[in-house]
Amino acid sequence: MGFIYLEIINFVKSEAEVEDELDKVFYMLKNMSTLKTLPRIMKSAVFQRFFQLASYAKLTKEERTMYDISLKRKWDAEAVRMYQQEQVEGLKNQLEGLENQLQEAKEAVVIAKAEGERKKALETALEFKKMGLPIADIAKGTGLSIDEIEKLK
Repeated sequence: MGFIYLEIINFVKSEAEVEDELDKVFYMLKNMSTLKTLPRIMKSAVFQRFFQLASYAKLTKEERTMYDISLKRKWDAEAVRMYQQEQVEGLKNQLEGLENQLQEAKEAVVIAKAEGERKKALETALEFKKMGLPIADIAKGTGLSIDEIEKLK
């Protein structure tokens, strides 16, 4: 195993002459202090991240502090936005659950009301039957069938 040493100062290729990834790395290292933007030949994610880190490292202490504060504020704002979004979704789910419960309650009321009306009709028919009214008249007045009235005791 051997080592190859390269002195960055001896790397003399221009941006147009850069051919492979190793050349791109050397070009980036040699020219990092003078680059204002990332060269078009280095648009891969690795070089973009490297350029971001180098740009951050170039900042003065005050600029770095201001950048860190603004980045923290950005992250805090995003966290608040995500929390609010979760809360809204939770409230929507609760509302849907309550709407479902309300619909079920309405259906239960309708069923209970129908059962109550039927029970009342049966009680009324029984009273009329005890009074000796004709079964056909009782059926007509209560809406019950003749069979139902005859079964009453």
